[in-house]
Amino acid sequence: MNRYILVLVMLLVTISVSSQTIFGKWKTVDDETGEEKSIVEIYKENGKVYGKIIEIFDPEKRDLPCKFCKGDDYNKPVLGLQIIKNMIKIGDVFKKGTITNPEDGKVYDCRLKLDEDNSNKLQVRGYIAFFFRTQYWIRAED
Repeated sequence: MNRYILVLVMLLVTISVSSQTIFGKWKTVDDETGEEKSIVEIYKENGKVYGKIIEIFDPEKRDLPCKFCKGDDYNKPVLGLQIIKNMIKIGDVFKKGTITNPEDGKVYDCRLKLDEDNSNKLQVRGYIAFFFRTQYWIRAED
């Protein structure tokens, strides 16, 4: 009986810890309209954190290229585009990287942080100097 309780406790701890990470799939939500736009998968590669668009909800936008993007991202399909790049963890936030807005090609310094009250909500903040804009993305079901 004690073994079953121990296994149950370990399982619950594992589930709780795994839900408290930024890694996984996130539903992007426009901060002005509240519209859900896409799914971004956040992952770790070579010690840095990245995010790419893996689903676009508006069928008319699924096959569009990033015509305003600069450099290597110019004219790449938005679906599959890596919009979060080179983030590193510092304390309880991820920063020192960038995020690209594929609608206008602008690149911002970025900070990612799980919401303190809800680990299924991700605070995504883009900066230019002292000005910033914040969106809250919602953890997507797998």
